[in-house]
Amino acid sequence: MLSLRRRSLQLFPVIALAGALLAAAAALASAPNGGPTRLLRSPTVSATQIAFAYANNIWIVERAGGMARRLTSFQGQTSNPHFSPDGKWVAFSGEYAGNNDVYVVPSEGGEPKRLTWHPGSDLVQGWTPDGKAVMFSSSRATWAPSGAPRFWTVSAAGGVEEPMPLPRGYQGKISADGLRIAYRMNNSWDEERRNYRGGQNRPVWIVDLKSYDLVSPPWTDSKDVDPVWVADSVYFISDRDGVANVWSYDTKSKKLVQVTRFTDFDVKTIDSGAGTVVFEQGGYIHELDPRSGKERTVNITATGDFPWMMPRWEDVTARMTNIGLSPTGKRVVVEARGEIFTIPAEKGDVRNLTHSSGSAERDPAWSPDGKWVSYFSDKSGEYKLVIEAQDGLATPREIALDHPTHYYTSSWSPDSRKIMFTDTNLHVWVLDVATGKAKVVGNDPWMVPQRTLNPAWSPDSKWVAYSSRLKSMYHAIFVSNVETGESKQITDGLADSVWPVWDASGKYLWFLASTDFGLRSQWLDMTSYDHDVTFGLYLAVLKKGEPSPLLPESDEDKGVGSAPNIPGGGGRGARSGATPGAAPDAGAAADQTDQTPQAPRAPRTPVTVAIDFDGLQQRIVSVQGVPERQYSQLRPGVAGTVYFLEAGAASRGRGGPGGGGGGSELQRYRLSDRRAAIFVTGVADYDVSADGHQLIYRTAGAPGGGRGQGAGAGQPPVPQLFLVDADRNP
Repeated sequence: MLSLRRRSLQLFPVIALAGALLAAAAALASAPNGGPTRLLRSPTVSATQIAFAYANNIWIVERAGGMARRLTSFQGQTSNPHFSPDGKWVAFSGEYAGNNDVYVVPSEGGEPKRLTWHPGSDLVQGWTPDGKAVMFSSSRATWAPSGAPRFWTVSAAGGVEEPMPLPRGYQGKISADGLRIAYRMNNSWDEERRNYRGGQNRPVWIVDLKSYDLVSPPWTDSKDVDPVWVADSVYFISDRDGVANVWSYDTKSKKLVQVTRFTDFDVKTIDSGAGTVVFEQGGYIHELDPRSGKERTVNITATGDFPWMMPRWEDVTARMTNIGLSPTGKRVVVEARGEIFTIPAEKGDVRNLTHSSGSAERDPAWSPDGKWVSYFSDKSGEYKLVIEAQDGLATPREIALDHPTHYYTSSWSPDSRKIMFTDTNLHVWVLDVATGKAKVVGNDPWMVPQRTLNPAWSPDSKWVAYSSRLKSMYHAIFVSNVETGESKQITDGLADSVWPVWDASGKYLWFLASTDFGLRSQWLDMTSYDHDVTFGLYLAVLKKGEPSPLLPESDEDKGVGSAPNIPGGGGRGARSGATPGAAPDAGAAADQTDQTPQAPRAPRTPVTVAIDFDGLQQRIVSVQGVPERQYSQLRPGVAGTVYFLEAGAASRGRGGPGGGGGGSELQRYRLSDRRAAIFVTGVADYDVSADGHQLIYRTAGAPGGGRGQGAGAGQPPVPQLFLVDADRNP
């Protein structure tokens, strides 16, 4: 039976997703009202025409704009188009033979001619001033694993490639007189990172090709890229004002000028020719008059048959992420390729709740009363919170959120009346479902790459616990009153405390804490990268007078005929915090034989969480029986039970059911046992049902990678879902 053994729950290829998403992107790029096409990349300009990259191909259009035509019709990638000085040829990089090589094609159309044959990647940069050779960058001349590129030229008629004298070069153009080159020396690991100010940034270099004298525009630490020539001036892209804009530097007067002043989207690529400049910004192509400094958007329409953008059935099994369980584990909710699905545990069909390939739906959560599924959707252009009936039959309710941004980690309160989530700005929000009004109840003041708030609801829906950084960059556990918004710091900040969760009994607050975090407190300090941070398991006894569940015990022999200790009656069976009349604890249930019929599980008894903040730090207990290791994702089960992942443990040769040798070990700790035990291995993500009796986990695979085609030869394993009885003995 499903309640006793694992069962694989796969999402089969019955949903049109990937192609539909691309078709929606194409619809967005070509407005239905005949407006200009967007997502046009890498423009280049001649006296009469503009060429650009779009939908994996090279296109060309008159400088005034209008309907573009294709120069290439290849389903692979073609990029980096550049007109020859006379405008008769377009050089570009293409993958026709499976490798990125240099090609040229007549501007009126025709068959592309391949110029380079080396297995290295060749990126076209432009032409020599006489139009006889194509200049490109390539790392072909190095044996390094990540080779440094340099500039090369190859004759447009074909022949042997010749290296230019500069030892390194990534982006650059030769001046019209052929005497100088303006270039960017090195590439960076993240070309799209905005406002990066690290050591990979370099100024634009302008070098005399005879004397090798070097000059540079004034520069401090900005990201300056893609220089091009207009007479004696160098135009380039720089983010020195916070947004990537076009700047110019006059090599004679040494004057630096900001030419464009966009405040929304960055300028991405730029080129020049025939005395004008073209660049890409906001998905459109702009033409800039260097004399007046004025720019205009070139209205271009590009239409065609794009087979890869046509709707089709697509297997999205490998895309499953953000899994969650219904309250009693009858169904599983998952996010896959921007859609929300629910999957039956045993009987029934997979349901697509969203059917919205043109938008992204993410972070689903199931209400504890079982009636609703919530998720975030950007269908309107900004993310809204959507609440939908779990069967998908009723019209979804959309709730517009103040200051829309990106949202994370949504979860329902146990009474199903509120929804909690976090945002890009590291705020913890609580939304009243009835009114749709949200308020901030907590925050993290320090923006670092890892999002570590991980808020959790108390069993009575009145409190929220979360982790926030202090000025020392250590995390501390905070508890916030949902009604008043008042927050209290629970831990003292001398250890790094993360992943708070509430015990189902309402008596304890569990969390992980590290006492060797100091060397890793500064996230960008690379000297600490070889130091692993380990965590221990802790709990705080919330109410004064409540005894610690970890008090010392002593086995005493009372003689033959004495009654043994039973659950709820003291001794080892009473340590779970169970109350008289409550359901047996997990340990007792697991000890029953398979032949013993199990009574239906009763709903959790409502609890009230009482917190005595006075002296609370003195009631924090280190949980014994849990060695300090690399733990994360602490989650509660039934009363006295928590689960957590141990990173990397399965990869040390301890395979396991569903593990395939990868992923993490899922550990379970029960107060009734006073020890942690391996519950399952090979886990990438997991969730526990609201009643604490069912657990869903996803095996280590490739979520978000590949093209949803499943595992095959040489491909990573496809992640699978397994539903297990959380009360079982491992």
